[in-house]
Amino acid sequence: MQTNAKQPAPGQQQTDGTANSTWRSRLDMERIPAHVAIIMDGNGRWAKARGLNRSLGHQQGVETVRAITTLASNLGIRFLTLYTFSTENWNRPADEVAALMTLILASLEEEIFMKNNVRMRIIGDLTRVPQHVRDSIERCEERTSHNTGLTMVIALSYSSRWELTEAARRIARRVAEGKLTPDDICENTVADELATTFMPDPDLLIRTGGELRLSNYLLWQCAYSELYFCDTYWPDFDEEAFCKALVDFQNRERRFGKTSEQVEATQNEQNER
Repeated sequence: MQTNAKQPAPGQQQTDGTANSTWRSRLDMERIPAHVAIIMDGNGRWAKARGLNRSLGHQQGVETVRAITTLASNLGIRFLTLYTFSTENWNRPADEVAALMTLILASLEEEIFMKNNVRMRIIGDLTRVPQHVRDSIERCEERTSHNTGLTMVIALSYSSRWELTEAARRIARRVAEGKLTPDDICENTVADELATTFMPDPDLLIRTGGELRLSNYLLWQCAYSELYFCDTYWPDFDEEAFCKALVDFQNRERRFGKTSEQVEATQNEQNER
């Protein structure tokens, strides 16, 4: 788990004595993660530190989304899942919620998707989302459905507890209808009922903004994800900061419950083939 010891001053990037410009050059292009999930935290605090309205922090955060999406696409990442708006965020002030919905609409620019061959998908409880936002989402999903590059997944009005509760209800209905028995239920049964069934689990989860928690995000899917936390606020999380997180990921040994010796033996067998 990566954490930074000190929060940089507003507008200043966190460093560890190594020039930020080197992080992309350190990437092993043969070991790029297939799926990166991000908790984009710190927009409001970024704005507050500058004496600005919180909505301006969210606006700057959209610019970061565009930059990171473009880079992720260029690096060959297959899935980028962004925690855009949680079910708990509905409890925020009404004016901030309205501003966030407006920004979500602004971020659905066809150019950023089509230029980078990006497909857009949404996961979450859209029944609470205003109809005009839902209509725009549906149009964007349709327009980008034939793109074959990166899939950008927007977690909107999403939480893991909502997702797992809905999955349990659907499984219970199948049991009640006699289509499934309790003994038939396994991990795959649950996974197949989740909103994320169309993509692999995240290899890496990044959280910006200095908080050290998952905040009800992809709890089932992140059982074996590598976690990376940094103090940098999301609006300041630039391309090199993203590459730094990827390099950190590449320096880890992913054992999935095995020993290091078992992992090494499996890698040797694969290399000999």
